[in-house]
Amino acid sequence: MDAPDVPAVSGLERSLTKMLRYLSAALGFWAVFAFPAFSQNLSPGQREADFRRVAGVLWKNYGPYEWKKAVRNFDLYNLGPWVERARATTDDLEFADLLVEYVASLDDAHDLIYFPSSWTASLGFSTDIYDGKVLVDAISRSRLPMSRFPFTVGDELISLDGHPVEEWLERFRKYAVAANTRSTRRLAAARLTSRTQQVMPLAPRITPDVSTVEIRLAATGAVERFSIPWLKIGTPMEFGPVPVAANAAQRMATAAEDDEVRNPLADKQVAMLPVERQTVLNQGGRNPMFALPGGFQRRLGSNSTDAFFSGTFEAGGKRLGFIRIPNFSPANTAVATDQFLREMQYFQQHTDALIVDEMRNPGGSVSYCETLTSLLMHDPWRSLGFEVRATSSWLQSYDAAILNARSSGAPNWQVEQLQYVYGVLAEANREMRGRTGAISLTDGSLDKPGTAAAYSKPVILLVDEMSASGGDAFAAMLQDNGRALVVGMRTMGAGGTVVTYEATAYTEASVRVTESLMTRKEKRQFAGFPETAYVENVGVHPDVEIDFMTRENLLSFGRPFFAEVLEAALLYINTGAGMRQ
Repeated sequence: MDAPDVPAVSGLERSLTKMLRYLSAALGFWAVFAFPAFSQNLSPGQREADFRRVAGVLWKNYGPYEWKKAVRNFDLYNLGPWVERARATTDDLEFADLLVEYVASLDDAHDLIYFPSSWTASLGFSTDIYDGKVLVDAISRSRLPMSRFPFTVGDELISLDGHPVEEWLERFRKYAVAANTRSTRRLAAARLTSRTQQVMPLAPRITPDVSTVEIRLAATGAVERFSIPWLKIGTPMEFGPVPVAANAAQRMATAAEDDEVRNPLADKQVAMLPVERQTVLNQGGRNPMFALPGGFQRRLGSNSTDAFFSGTFEAGGKRLGFIRIPNFSPANTAVATDQFLREMQYFQQHTDALIVDEMRNPGGSVSYCETLTSLLMHDPWRSLGFEVRATSSWLQSYDAAILNARSSGAPNWQVEQLQYVYGVLAEANREMRGRTGAISLTDGSLDKPGTAAAYSKPVILLVDEMSASGGDAFAAMLQDNGRALVVGMRTMGAGGTVVTYEATAYTEASVRVTESLMTRKEKRQFAGFPETAYVENVGVHPDVEIDFMTRENLLSFGRPFFAEVLEAALLYINTGAGMRQ
């Protein structure tokens, strides 16, 4: 395939421009960038009230509490030391940063706290980790012309403002939590050169007008120093001592009005990374990150209404289909589902096997994820279960769903399944258990029938450490049912559904909370974890491990990566070899 079918320089710049709106960073304890605190601050009592409010939202709704205590040694309920630190903070931004640290201690990719700020800053290039090093992977030449800044994609960032890159990565960890170390480090690297105060409260304080960066040029091996101005946009936030509950209440009322016109269960079926953590190049992008072989014939991906990138090509005497699923939150679910169904029907007639790419997929709707899965399942299969934090909010959502199903004339079996789930939730709530057992969040049953129109030939699924949430779920369902050879790197391990709450009055913060745990068909054993069926933190481990994150792949549109993929795919197609037993 020609270069235009993969992100070219202009495409990378567009991706960078989009990404820079969301990346963030903060290092408030480095006094070199400090400036005086705002003249007025929240009182110690107001800070404590906000901190306890955030803790209360998590205490009531956070589903994986016992799991985090067991595998991450973090007790969400041990609030005493945190409250002392909150009261001891010297200004509002320091306090807001402490709230970030508390939520980040969950080591949960879904959960974060964010604040009402429009302030962002960018240096004009992005970085990620390739071969264990922080490399430049996109440059805006309109900001940084080659004549003045002669570094290129693939060069290594050594230091920023006099501090080694590794030091920054460690300091940025709490702003980049992504359920496992590899994913977290990548997100931290993405934040080195672009910052947003919405999730990094101290960003304006620690960001100078001009930064000094040291970059090792691959062409010569020399380390060059550059002074690069930050592009700063927006106004830094300031809380102050005046209560702002009225504004928060208004925003909550607006959210409630929006909820009334949606599916009653829609808010309970979100399995997606927050936008603020979709910060690597091409996260959720429709085109693949790698070049496809010569002779590739594209089917979808040229029109703005195409939800997927797809096509066919020949390799090793086989005709292979290819489709990329960029996310599980399409602009129009009905249109996307119809497109996927039509592609499966075409591939069934015209290919010997299918490669499905969900690398850098941030997730989305549980229901839509299950729907696409079903179109790859010709035989009966088992879905993922969810252990739900059975709060009154969940009961109310299912009660509304039952009423909605009855009033809309839904079949009796659908009403009965919703009633069954309501009963499970009510029992767990009544018995004051932390969670339910594993239940379906869609039609009430974990056991699904096969789909006559589904693709029935061999499937190869591509995943990586940025396949998250719904991306975790999709991979788990295919692997659990022996339906695909999973190739790539371990998925992120964002294993639950998430709900956003208006969390505080004085700082006007919102917090995303994981309220359930994805549970797989059977327990599995992986290093560093007890035997478990949970996806949270564990992720989905590939059958064949192939790493895209190398400098060679960065500079050659992933051609070495896809060559390895094809080798594993053809072996699997011809012999069935490669799948975990």
